[in-house]
Amino acid sequence: MQRYFVKQRTNENSFVIDEDDRHHMIKVMRMELGDKIICVDPTGNTAVCEIAKITDEHVVVDVVQWIDERSELPIFVTIASGLPKGDKLEWIIQKGTELGAHEFIPFSARRSVVKWDEKKSAKKVERWQKIAKEASEQSHRGMVPEISQPMNLKALIEKSKDYHYKLAAFEDESRSGETSIFSATLQKMKQDESLFIVFGPEGGLAEEEVQVLQENDFSLCGLGPRILRTETAPLYALAAISYHFELMRR
Repeated sequence: MQRYFVKQRTNENSFVIDEDDRHHMIKVMRMELGDKIICVDPTGNTAVCEIAKITDEHVVVDVVQWIDERSELPIFVTIASGLPKGDKLEWIIQKGTELGAHEFIPFSARRSVVKWDEKKSAKKVERWQKIAKEASEQSHRGMVPEISQPMNLKALIEKSKDYHYKLAAFEDESRSGETSIFSATLQKMKQDESLFIVFGPEGGLAEEEVQVLQENDFSLCGLGPRILRTETAPLYALAAISYHFELMRR
């Protein structure tokens, strides 16, 4: 069944679907009265629903059955990516959403080739958020990750202050054979704790950025013996987190 994240309730057992999702249901999927879909409400509760009413503005669906689904990582992971070239950030957001990230924060790193255009920021972030929403629907997530406006390193550090654990992936640590920090951090973490991981753009983090991060309680970690691309490293980390918390503990 098609899956949709819903924002509005008419009452305890029905939802209102409008805008792009209404268009997708009626114009793309050709759904009709009586067809069933899966809806996820803003709190992450999931239900099988039946289309009860179709108007020019919205679709009303009634709850048929609530479903007990658990598809979220047991810890909260925020991915901070130095702005990369091309569509690499879209790839990170799409695949990172499928792998369970809770939030994505792009930041302007010293070695970022891309320079952030404030005039185009609203449309860019809107597109990224849409990519995250569609990936959440496809992967049966219980929530849609938040995509932040790109920020500088100072704002990034301020944002990280409330997290339980903070890491920065640094390729020099991989070259020197460091393998324990990332694994040891996961070993220490408990359910519902939060992890903030910083990844550099192409060319990695600059030495001065690394120093500032360390001064603000970030631990440097390697991600195995190979040097990973900027779009690969966050996915490697998320896959390792999923393996540690979801597959190893079943």
